[in-house]
Amino acid sequence: MKKILILSANPKNTNQLRLDEEVREIQSALERSRSREEFQVITKWAVRINDLRRALLDEEPQIVHFSGHGINTGNALLNNNQEQTRERDIVPRHLQPSGIVLEDGFGQTQLVSTKALTELFELFKDKVECILLNACYSENQSNAIYQYIDCVIGMNSAIPDNTAIKFSVGFYDAIGAGRTYADAFKFGCNNIDLNNIPGDLIPVIKSRNSSKSLFLPNSKETKANMSGGGRTINMGSGNYNERIQGNYVQGNYYAGGEKQSLVDAAAEIQKLLEQLDKSYPNNTTTGKMAIATEAIEYIDSNQALAQRVLSALKAGGTQALAQLLNHPAASFVIGALDDWQKTK
Repeated sequence: MKKILILSANPKNTNQLRLDEEVREIQSALERSRSREEFQVITKWAVRINDLRRALLDEEPQIVHFSGHGINTGNALLNNNQEQTRERDIVPRHLQPSGIVLEDGFGQTQLVSTKALTELFELFKDKVECILLNACYSENQSNAIYQYIDCVIGMNSAIPDNTAIKFSVGFYDAIGAGRTYADAFKFGCNNIDLNNIPGDLIPVIKSRNSSKSLFLPNSKETKANMSGGGRTINMGSGNYNERIQGNYVQGNYYAGGEKQSLVDAAAEIQKLLEQLDKSYPNNTTTGKMAIATEAIEYIDSNQALAQRVLSALKAGGTQALAQLLNHPAASFVIGALDDWQKTK
């Protein structure tokens, strides 16, 4: 499961932003995902310095999303007649560095230094995969953090509140669909443009491993839309397997010998997955992906096992094999097997 930690701060002495609407839109984008069970959204409001550190320690998120205000050296004072933006002048302009602001003990603005923020995220470089600083003038901080975190998104200027929200919607729609962080960034920028509002060039990204998907190909866990199950009907020397899933019924006919081949292969894979449980957690997306990767590598390196698995897949297909596996990473393994057999 991927944890998304949303940190929001809107100090009393700053313009009021629609941060609650942004959080609602993010949750809505992920709830519509077919892989929604793979995400957990944790929100923290009126975040202070201590809250930031404690939330990272307690939650160990893979995605950190900051939503709020940012400042920059030389900012002009915000004109009340302008559209709300996520910037705030809080100290004399010649003293202003750039970056995000949190709240102090009195609910007023407290600047977070780039050095301190970067050093904090260095301590979580093995946990955090992506950071989104959805605040004005956060590009400098995102550039600094990038030396430790593989994907960081910031804003290169003041960003209107509505623009920031539209970016989040497109970004998390793509995240929910299992797209890469780099792709999700493009969807976010495109959503700004699609809504015919300015600012699609304001978000900037730095990313390594940009081709790495959040899920293995074809590994999304499908969920039934209606109650159902499976049944096996004996037909002479063979069997007809019928599976009800969602709003459709899928059936396969295979001979008795083919069924035994399928059962044997499933048993071997099941045993392999249980062994891999000792090395990787099976209750997280990362762990499931690691189990699936290791399983495929093991099968591919064992010629006899690889041949048995290929024969079983040809006999009944990946869907039939999936019905015989009972493991949290089964759908990930099936997706990987489907791709693997295409290379053979």
